[in-house]
Amino acid sequence: MPESHNIEYKSSWHEEYLDWICGFANAQGGKIYIGKDDKGKVVGVADYKNLMEKIPNKIKNQLGITAEVNLLQEDGKHYIEIVVTPYSVPISLRGRYFFRSGSVKQELTGAALNEFLLKRIGKKWDSVPVPNVQVEDLKSETFTFFKEKGIKSGRIDENSRNDTFMQVLENLKLTDKNMLSRAAVMLFHPDPEKFVSGAYIKIGFFRTDSDLLFQDEIHGNLFEQIEKTMDLLLTKYTKALISYEGLTRVETYEYPKDALREALLNAVAHKDYTGPYPIQISVYADKIMIWNYGRLPENWTVEDLLDKHSSQPRNPDIATAFFRSGYVESWGRGMDKMKNLCIEAKIPVPQISCKGNDFWTVFRKDIYNKEELSKFGLNDRQIKAVLYVRVNEKITNLQYLEINEGITDRTALRDLDILVEKGIFQRIGEKKAAYYELANVGYVG
Repeated sequence: MPESHNIEYKSSWHEEYLDWICGFANAQGGKIYIGKDDKGKVVGVADYKNLMEKIPNKIKNQLGITAEVNLLQEDGKHYIEIVVTPYSVPISLRGRYFFRSGSVKQELTGAALNEFLLKRIGKKWDSVPVPNVQVEDLKSETFTFFKEKGIKSGRIDENSRNDTFMQVLENLKLTDKNMLSRAAVMLFHPDPEKFVSGAYIKIGFFRTDSDLLFQDEIHGNLFEQIEKTMDLLLTKYTKALISYEGLTRVETYEYPKDALREALLNAVAHKDYTGPYPIQISVYADKIMIWNYGRLPENWTVEDLLDKHSSQPRNPDIATAFFRSGYVESWGRGMDKMKNLCIEAKIPVPQISCKGNDFWTVFRKDIYNKEELSKFGLNDRQIKAVLYVRVNEKITNLQYLEINEGITDRTALRDLDILVEKGIFQRIGEKKAAYYELANVGYVG
């Protein structure tokens, strides 16, 4: 059996392997074999009698737990099996906490340790009580806003309109022994940054990555941040096409506003607020990039997130308040909703990426970028030509030869024909004297 998330092989015993036992106890449990090489082949241990007494005592005295230690034999060679069960309370080794993640042992420190300890006592970051904050310190207008939205969405009963602020908080489970939780402060306090560094949103318009044209900062509680940010995105940072259906004015935005709102809500609800960094939204002429400090649930990949999945919000109390207000339609469907809205609007599906604590959601206005164009199976010459036309509006066969030095006229014509066949270019005029324009292609599945 190969090494895995709960199996570890060691050819001999060393004191440092108590770290691994601690890591297994804090995770899902596991087994350590002493006297096996990395491939699981038995190499044996000579001092097994001494180790059978030493190892259990070390585990008990330094970790405060017990583990099953078994002496096994194969082909005349003795080896030791240490069976570690998972513990519901945090286990430390001389004040240090280790955790088994995948096949790697890691020491928990800082925010990761704080989250681990909270989890062990059945709490999340947003459920921790905040001292010295009273209901009177919260913003009455936000309670009114929350109740009106909740009643309109059908998630709050009409009779709740007259609930006191404390009743609203208690119904949302945002109190703990008469103290308000972090979620209550984040959702309803006029200035949550007094208690949580970086609890705001930055938005900027960029000509290039290094050329910032203008920017805004959005402060206030989370409901205020969401409303103000959406208003800025739709009125200042992007454009709307105005049309009329009879006498009714219709605004068609560059990006579906409900998809943008969903991405913003995800960033706010799933942000790791232990990092003192604001949510950052970078707007370009052709894309919007939304960043938040945070990571995926343990053992999840981006593919898991994009597939049908359970809802595991980092801040469940904040997420529940968003649901009750009608901001969120249902749990676990946000990514699917964004995808379908973009397909309906005939723009590319949002790109999701997560590396370390960098979580990105990227919306693109159209396909005219290298990543999207590569989905058509285009070569580098053709992609270069499409991006050239994106700026210069058209291209001729001669210009195609100029931007792609070293190719023949025949190759240029063949490349251009393929672009026409794929519906990316449209040819204007006779073939030899023709020029080519974009065919207004939108979403690429």
